[in-house]
Amino acid sequence: MNAKSVISRRSLLAGTAAALAASPVASSGAFARAPLLNTQAPAYYRFRIGTIEATAVSDGPLDLGAPQPDIFKGVSKDDFSKALADNFLPTEKVKLEQNALVLNTGDTLVLIDTGTGAQKLMGPDTGRLLGNLRAAGIDPKDVDAVVLTHAHPDHCWGLIGTDGQQHFPNAQIYMSQEDFEFWTDPARATNDMLKGFIENTRRQLLPLRERIVFFKDGQQFLPGVQAIAAPGHTVGHTVFMISSGDRSLCNAGDLAHHHVMSLQRPQAEFAFDTDGAQAARTRQRLFGMLAAQRIPLLAYHFPWPGLGHLATQGGGYRFVPSPLQTVL
Repeated sequence: MNAKSVISRRSLLAGTAAALAASPVASSGAFARAPLLNTQAPAYYRFRIGTIEATAVSDGPLDLGAPQPDIFKGVSKDDFSKALADNFLPTEKVKLEQNALVLNTGDTLVLIDTGTGAQKLMGPDTGRLLGNLRAAGIDPKDVDAVVLTHAHPDHCWGLIGTDGQQHFPNAQIYMSQEDFEFWTDPARATNDMLKGFIENTRRQLLPLRERIVFFKDGQQFLPGVQAIAAPGHTVGHTVFMISSGDRSLCNAGDLAHHHVMSLQRPQAEFAFDTDGAQAARTRQRLFGMLAAQRIPLLAYHFPWPGLGHLATQGGGYRFVPSPLQTVL
């Protein structure tokens, strides 16, 4: 093939546009002009874990702002931006999802994590959990158990509304005692950020104290739901192994925050970790287990709906999203 026979992309597009402009259909104005809808479908996704019906439900994306140095310790702004660009992600703003999980065992309806509630501390698009639950056919009043991976704002501030009303009035609440004690203790407020976190977390947890049950590491505290201590991000951060028959899924909470940075550099500490070094050790230990045993996970902050597997890659890992099913 010589150079004259090659049709350039530009000339092909130009020729196509000219042909369309001259066509009877184009000149007759037969193309419909539908209005822009500017809405997205409700964000829920249903799947199975053995006989358990599981539903991922979004509370909306969090806005971390522009890449900054040391959001992941030791990673410069330029290196952060390059990693984003190399993975076809926006470099002007970093967004994380919030993927809550509902489990219906047939006898018990369980919600893991509640999102940010009405607070817009982390951007204007949060606080969508209740609406998405209802769109998924799940009435918050039907929730029997609310399980918290930890007591950070984006995981527990959706328990009680600004009007003081409980969003899940019939639910027992399960969490680690270590996190309850840390995030309701005013003496821990050693800076303005922690003061704000603790003040609002106290408003969420203290009115519900009589309904809070503390689980232990390794305990199966609900049917098919086992607690696995994963400290570091917070003192009592916990992930959950969900099992039914021969199927399992790890609800990984905030074991990792970014599906590129946290996996390529699992040793890197995250700016919002209580103990970054401990969090990195926990992450590498549990990542190794999930990858070696090929156990799927749902990660709270990974791209919607957060379902997939971890595979080893170089000195780190890569996230392999699970194909979404259109039929259960």
